[in-house]
Amino acid sequence: MANRGKGKETGKKMDQTSSRPAPRPGLDPRDALDILDIHIRREQQTGGGATELAGKTDAGADVLQYLAQHGTPVVRAAVAANPAAPAIANRLLADDDAEDVRAELAVKIGRLMPGLSERESSHIFALTIETLECLARDASVRVRAILAEEIKRLDCIPRDIALALARDVNAIVAAPILQYSPLLSDADLIEIIACGQVQLVLTAIASRNPVNEPVADRLVQSLDVPTVAALLVNPDAKIRKETMDRIIAQAEEIQAWHMPLALRADLSARAIRRIGSLVGASILERLAARNDLSDATRIHLNRELRARLAETPETFNAVSAADMVAAARKDGRLDGVFVEQAAQAGQREIVVLALAYLAHVSEQTVKKILSTGNAKPVVALIWHAHLSMRVAFKVQTFVMKLHARDILPARGGIGFPLSKEEMRWHLNYFNIPV
Repeated sequence: MANRGKGKETGKKMDQTSSRPAPRPGLDPRDALDILDIHIRREQQTGGGATELAGKTDAGADVLQYLAQHGTPVVRAAVAANPAAPAIANRLLADDDAEDVRAELAVKIGRLMPGLSERESSHIFALTIETLECLARDASVRVRAILAEEIKRLDCIPRDIALALARDVNAIVAAPILQYSPLLSDADLIEIIACGQVQLVLTAIASRNPVNEPVADRLVQSLDVPTVAALLVNPDAKIRKETMDRIIAQAEEIQAWHMPLALRADLSARAIRRIGSLVGASILERLAARNDLSDATRIHLNRELRARLAETPETFNAVSAADMVAAARKDGRLDGVFVEQAAQAGQREIVVLALAYLAHVSEQTVKKILSTGNAKPVVALIWHAHLSMRVAFKVQTFVMKLHARDILPARGGIGFPLSKEEMRWHLNYFNIPV
């Protein structure tokens, strides 16, 4: 009887057990997101465990997308940095209000790009490119600069993105792309040189590997001293013989170019001798120690070095150009006749100082204009200084030493050959107010 009662009791327990619902095999994704929402609300201040979850590569696409949409800035930044975040989450974060979130995303997207098209679907690839384009247009200079630094060497990004960053008005954004991007053509670089004379931009282009001859020509025409120095020390910069001759001719007045010139490997014997006549004894000594010199050139440089070391301070007691111009100003002789005589004598430094004073511009601006090899801005400068076309002709001939076909002659024997509008345009190009 006892056993029978026990059996009934056991049967009753089994009936109760069988009446319970069967356990679910797993948590429904919607339930998981509800639970996650509760955690998000609890952790609004610190991010807490949600931040840790946002950084996990195995958190799941739905979870990471949810965190990208509803997480705190700290949580969203963690998703932005997570390489496993889905492409749609990345695209959402590209429009995030928090700059730190977009900055984290810029770092990650740049590192995801190589090989992306081979390993992802066309839809994911398109979303990623859209994210990249959005970051390249970001209002924050910091975000654009981070992106430019990450993608500067890549050839797997759309060319128009590289061009947009290269043309950025902020040099900190443009410089990395200009120096390293393989997607920029010589034509692109020449256009950027023509449009912007920012030193950091020009120096970045001068440091490229390689710099081809047309680009080198335009950089030298800019007459920016640090840019030309960077070009000279770049072993991958290809510089035409004629362009090198222009640099050497200008180097007499620009000491910052002396050492870069002396260290240049591809100098002709003629160029080495000309440089030797310009530089000081210490640089001349380095030139003479080059192992690519002919015996005749080495003898010439050593002779020059001995003469330089034998010079005494009395050698430099001649009246300086600045003193001569100052004296002419004091005596009221700083006029067209003074400038014409100095030009005809080939006294370049006197002409530079005189024109700078008479035209109310800097000496560096005058030097840039005289070194362009273009007659038009020189004629405009002399017109602006209220001097005659006769003076302009003498400067073109004896200071700039232009070929006859490049000289701009007077109109009707005495008049300026350019219209006032054209001369104002050339002056504005060199930032001379008129």
